[in-house]
Amino acid sequence: MVEVLIVGAGFSGAAIARVLAENGLRVRILEQRPHIGGNMYERTDENGVRSHVYGPHIFHTNSERVFAFLRRFSDFFPYEHRVLGRIDGKLVPIPFNFTSLETLFPAQQAKRLEERLLAAYPGREKISILDLTSSGDGELRAFGDYVFDRVFVHYTAKQWQQPVEEVDASVINRVPVVLGYDDRYFGDKIQAMPADGYTALFGRMLDHPNIALELSCDALGRLSLREGKLYLDGKEFPGPVVYTGAPDALLGYRFGPLPYRSLEFVFEQLELDSFQPAAVVNYPNEEDFTRITESKKLTGQVLPGRTTILREYPAAYAPGAARGGIPYYPVPNEANRALYERYRGALAAYPGLLLCGRLAEYRYCNMDAAVERALDAAQELLREWAPRKTEEKA
Repeated sequence: MVEVLIVGAGFSGAAIARVLAENGLRVRILEQRPHIGGNMYERTDENGVRSHVYGPHIFHTNSERVFAFLRRFSDFFPYEHRVLGRIDGKLVPIPFNFTSLETLFPAQQAKRLEERLLAAYPGREKISILDLTSSGDGELRAFGDYVFDRVFVHYTAKQWQQPVEEVDASVINRVPVVLGYDDRYFGDKIQAMPADGYTALFGRMLDHPNIALELSCDALGRLSLREGKLYLDGKEFPGPVVYTGAPDALLGYRFGPLPYRSLEFVFEQLELDSFQPAAVVNYPNEEDFTRITESKKLTGQVLPGRTTILREYPAAYAPGAARGGIPYYPVPNEANRALYERYRGALAAYPGLLLCGRLAEYRYCNMDAAVERALDAAQELLREWAPRKTEEKA
């Protein structure tokens, strides 16, 4: 008898499944895609490169708890992510730092700006671009306007298909200005990549006798909600259901669709040792694509004479379409959060249903935050359902 149903085999669903399975509960996972791992899925292409099929995913965290959990299923190798951006025809570090400044500005002006920045923000390692563009110092404000225009304005218009002034401040603040020469994209104390990839990690996580996995499965066609009860294949499901997909789809878009942005990925195999000087190069301005990823620089593979690159094109979300058919990024603003709350409120009428994950909770989150939330959710379920399981056996 299946005791727990989980919809989705990404980090949220897989981590919950593993914890519950190890505590004696039987779990069935329904996954829409033909593979495990969600957007972290990797496959080996014709060049022998292990490519990130849904764009680059870099693991970084300050949580020892999350890292300890994941290390049970994979070895990791140290990896500090560095990103370059093509600004005014030159490749400079992103986030913008003193190296970027010195590359793009005359030497004397760059030195003066660095001194003014350090004096204006003492003890700070990084600042929001919005702090700079609202600075009372005219020269710093002009510098902030330059960075804002070159790094954010056109990139944001491409990525979100709306003017930058209409984009939520939380999106802009995700990429700060660094007050120094640290050229790492992330500052977390733990930065590493799984030694043989995310797909292998997920395979081990889901390899447990209490976990049954169904791929290429139309969960929404099999799961129904009526009068506070959950049904699977037309029969009432007595156990908890963990749902990691989009909540508007679960309710048949009752209040209208939640807005998302999607992506289109174009891969190219090349007979080269190296295509670009960093794993990821951003193209915030002239090009239609937003970035190019060279996959083997993420995986650590040594493959002389061959490499694979991935161009990433923003796309409007169109459910089921060949282009833009996958919801990647919730569009954060007050109206969309209010719409999500309507869906969350309606789904609260089903006490056996738990929403967990980026889509289900309509929020952008890094991988470590998704795992942390999943571990907490698993403990919530164990507190409620593990005693019930014992009592039923007795």
